[in-house]
Amino acid sequence: MLYGRVDEQAAIRALVDAARTGRSGGLVLRGESGIGKSALLSWAAGYAEETGLRTLRVTGLEAEADLAFAGLVQLLWPVQDRIGVLPRPQADALRAVLAPPQDGQPGGPDRFLTGLAVLTLLAEVAVDGPLLCLVDDAHWLDQASADALRFAARRLNAEGVAMLFGAREEGFAATGLPELRPSRLSPQDAALLLADRKLAPSSREQVIEESAGNPLALIEFAAARRSHHFAAGPMPVSDRVLASFRSRIALLPERTRLMMLTAAAEGRGHLPTLLGAAGALDVGLEDLAEAEQAGLVDVTANVVTFRHPLIATAAYHGAALARRIAVHEALAGAATDDDCRARHLAAATTKTDERVAEVIARAAERARARTAYAAAAGLYEQAARLTPHPRSRAGRLGEAARLALSAGHPKQAADLVDQAERLVDDPESLAELAPVRAAVEFEVGERRLAARVLVERSAPADPEQAAAMLRTSAGYGWFYGDRDAILAAAERLRELGLCDPMVAGMAALVQDDYARGLPLLTEFVAATPRPAPDFLAGTARPGAVPGAVPGAAAWAGHPAGGLTMAWGAFCAMIIGDDTASAELAEAEIGRCRRHGLVGTLPQVLQDLAGVQVQAGLHRDAEMSVAEAVRLVHDIGLEQRVPRLNSVLARVAAIEGDEERCVRLASQELDTGGMAGVAALSLLDLGLGRHAAALDRLEAAVRGPLRHASGLVAASADQVEAAVRLGEPERAAEPLRRIEAWARAGGQHWAEALSARCRALLSDDETDYLRALTAHEGSGRPFERARTELLYGEWLRRARRRSDARVPLRSALAVFERLRAAPWVQRARAELHATGEVLLPAEPTAVDPVERLTAQELQVVRLAADGGTSREIAAQLFLSPRTVEHHLYRAFRKLGIRSRRELARLDLSGRR
Repeated sequence: MLYGRVDEQAAIRALVDAARTGRSGGLVLRGESGIGKSALLSWAAGYAEETGLRTLRVTGLEAEADLAFAGLVQLLWPVQDRIGVLPRPQADALRAVLAPPQDGQPGGPDRFLTGLAVLTLLAEVAVDGPLLCLVDDAHWLDQASADALRFAARRLNAEGVAMLFGAREEGFAATGLPELRPSRLSPQDAALLLADRKLAPSSREQVIEESAGNPLALIEFAAARRSHHFAAGPMPVSDRVLASFRSRIALLPERTRLMMLTAAAEGRGHLPTLLGAAGALDVGLEDLAEAEQAGLVDVTANVVTFRHPLIATAAYHGAALARRIAVHEALAGAATDDDCRARHLAAATTKTDERVAEVIARAAERARARTAYAAAAGLYEQAARLTPHPRSRAGRLGEAARLALSAGHPKQAADLVDQAERLVDDPESLAELAPVRAAVEFEVGERRLAARVLVERSAPADPEQAAAMLRTSAGYGWFYGDRDAILAAAERLRELGLCDPMVAGMAALVQDDYARGLPLLTEFVAATPRPAPDFLAGTARPGAVPGAVPGAAAWAGHPAGGLTMAWGAFCAMIIGDDTASAELAEAEIGRCRRHGLVGTLPQVLQDLAGVQVQAGLHRDAEMSVAEAVRLVHDIGLEQRVPRLNSVLARVAAIEGDEERCVRLASQELDTGGMAGVAALSLLDLGLGRHAAALDRLEAAVRGPLRHASGLVAASADQVEAAVRLGEPERAAEPLRRIEAWARAGGQHWAEALSARCRALLSDDETDYLRALTAHEGSGRPFERARTELLYGEWLRRARRRSDARVPLRSALAVFERLRAAPWVQRARAELHATGEVLLPAEPTAVDPVERLTAQELQVVRLAADGGTSREIAAQLFLSPRTVEHHLYRAFRKLGIRSRRELARLDLSGRR
């Protein structure tokens, strides 16, 4: 029976009851050791059984914290027969988890794919009835298991799955999941708990006071009182409980203590290994009898377990080091799998030993192949500790650092690469460590140093490695406006006799040599592999960017994808090639969805969203950003959110939503980006704050990111603001920039903006007409409408009112579709000034599609294209039940009843 747990039981009951009705959820019980988390999880299991829920359970073990996917294997083993129904990449990921690790097995594509597979598998199991997953001692889960379970818990929705975690204060960060902290017991509840224990009233009162409401302390202190081994004093309650366990263990026979030590060191209760080691140590299960009688361990036919993890801790750390080493040697000899053998060899080895180091390094590679990067990093670090030769040790520390970065631990990676660099000073070794040092600096250090370290250490590298280092250096330099790093990378490539149009192009741009730089980058983008013709059948999906290759996502599995395509997309965005950017982003998104590359997708979605905004597909951009934001929250990379949201700052600027624009842009500006500057300047311009817009842009183009295509395009805003302020001399420099960019790059949007700027300064109709002609191929409707507005204003001033109405009406229609309120007002005012009678603007009838959330719109579009719930779920990294839940909600909002009726709806999202 539980005492004093009414609130906690109510919360768990609500979680379980929700699962019974098809709603999913997660809850973390967090608190100090002994506070009652395990008791609450056991109560939850009983309640679930009473109410008809199936239960899966796993307990994190300290001994398995470095064993890749040990926790997940324990949880999913009973339902592995359902893996076959999962999408192929997910099924393969889980089979790799559950199969014994093998040397040389191919690496997994993405560390988050396993979490997606767990979500889908749990949803599949829940089809037969609601499901409860209990995860005790989550702070001791290996990180690969913890990451997968966190990902699944964050994306639960309508599967009928409840996930309940128990964790101590430290470990198992669970951002995004609700937490409940079990309270300490009141004196009254503590007295009830002790009621059946034979204690004198004075002793009972002291136990209640000393235990501070901790249930385990109450039970243990009461037992210690009876045996006269009570550990009182100023220590924390958990330390006093641990001391009490040590005192009780010390009273046991030596053979019993040795057998308890062996069980604690083995950690899993695995009898074959435990018995094999015990035989080598001349002890056996019979030596645990007194520990059983003392209530410290439980021995069954299959497993040995400690009554509480602190007992195992006391048994292990209370033993002398020499005895612990002997036990680990015995366990290594008895281990039935290579990973456990490596773990015990590491614990048993106290001096450098290349043979043991190699065994551990092979275990690290097996963990890497299963995408358990945190475990692999820890193993490589252990291998390095035992490696006798400094250069080899540095190499293994470098591998550990790379894996720590892949696991999402940049600070750990920084420490590891620091250790590695202190061991070597030869140029070759430092060159090998340079990529990880640069990546660490980019993530948590001096970001400008990230670019420079690659240049400085590239000399001894072979040409292929040097070229990769220097290209990455230039990319880092461009991202943060380090002109010197880009130029240094280009110079180093010339010294090596290597031709890299990407680096050379960027170097030319930062020197204002657009005539050389833009053609080079255009050449690089053109050379990026494109979908082959046989992949281009079909039509573009609703909301696809005009000009993008239809069916580009079908090219997802092409072997030329990945890094080459990523660099091509990067350069396409530098030069503002909307068509190539959209084409490459669509192809990369398709590749990510097909192969379950969860961690890569957010950045590519951000790239696509940027192009969608330019194309006037604001709803599509919101949908892309919303999916990316959900994903970065689910994978624990919340630091990316400001840059994702900055894409929508331009939408808010166009709509004149000042509060939203400032909020979104300011988040990105705080991270050193420039997209927010362009958005805020456009907002100022739309609201008639021309001086603020001009001042803001002039300051930005004096900064290190002045060559970003977004700021180049904003040159047109500079010119317009200067003209409206009556200070045309301030328009000269931005006009020069946009004209030079247009001449060199050949992009229609740049040619259109260049001609528009010239028209504002020349007052020549020919320039307006030239701009409108260029806009026909630009695919940027908002900019075309702005040119039409300016041309209409010019015609009205020229007293050609009838002619003015044509471009003004066209501009008004676009502004209304884009809900560009400030620009709608200007266009209506101009039309009114031409003498056109305009009825008051009526509230636009709400399109039912507008009532859909971004995710609901994604789902119904895919359903309208004929996708099944399983197919849609695989694409969007959801469960099929969640897809059906979104369809149900969307159908109600759209006033339809079936998928067949979707065909008559306009789901394009164009507005």
